[in-house]
Amino acid sequence: MDLENPRRYTEKIQWYKLNYNNPIMKECVDKFSVREYVEKKGLGHTLNQCYGIFDNINDIDYSLFPQKFVCKDTLGSGSNSVIVVDKEKQDFKLLERELNTWTNEPINKKHPGREWPYDNQKHRIVVEKYLEQRNGDLADYKFYCFNGKVDYFYVRTDYMKKHNDAKMSFFDRDCTLLNGVGMDYCKPSTEVPSLPQNIKKMVEYAEILSEDFPHARVDFYNVDGQIIFGEITFYNASGYMTFIPDDFDFTIGNKFILPKKSEQGDNI
Repeated sequence: MDLENPRRYTEKIQWYKLNYNNPIMKECVDKFSVREYVEKKGLGHTLNQCYGIFDNINDIDYSLFPQKFVCKDTLGSGSNSVIVVDKEKQDFKLLERELNTWTNEPINKKHPGREWPYDNQKHRIVVEKYLEQRNGDLADYKFYCFNGKVDYFYVRTDYMKKHNDAKMSFFDRDCTLLNGVGMDYCKPSTEVPSLPQNIKKMVEYAEILSEDFPHARVDFYNVDGQIIFGEITFYNASGYMTFIPDDFDFTIGNKFILPKKSEQGDNI
């Protein structure tokens, strides 16, 4: 890894962790606090319905929620979520054991790759509306933004059925498919997903939410034409992914213009 003259995207992510400190990033990595940031950007209408935020799982009153809902760790990854599809059949003791595992896990264990925005943050549980698409598969749209501009995005499909079966399709900002591009943990799809009619609006929203940072990945869902904000992440897979093909690591890295020292703010 070359941190003196990084060229790969994965190298630049490591440089980014070590050398760029924007305090707004701490607000954005928290899955509840980021809602205020989205509101301030004028995109509050894209926020999913929130049923509650809890510092202590003993304060959660499940009777107040509908039959279907989702519990998330505010500082967790995609794996730190539980979908309750039938409240009447849910084993809440089992659910609470899992929630306790999240809230009791040290931050440096959950994010060991020197991802400083998580430092001194507190795990909380946020409960949100369960999103459903009429066709049964909720696609996930992830936009790679550099200095407020979307250069690439990918659509992840089939992960609602079985995580290991998830597929991704990479596109450039003009919605042109990049054949054969993927990552080691999510293979390129053999079928091209149809993009929603408002995909350009999603690009616009991603650019609004990323304009304060040299790089951010902004995620959305699109539920039967309604754009729903997912999350903002600054260190995609903590920079530990392998692109397929390897050359794409350099291609996307060329878009990541690292800030000059005068633009970095306080170093970590």
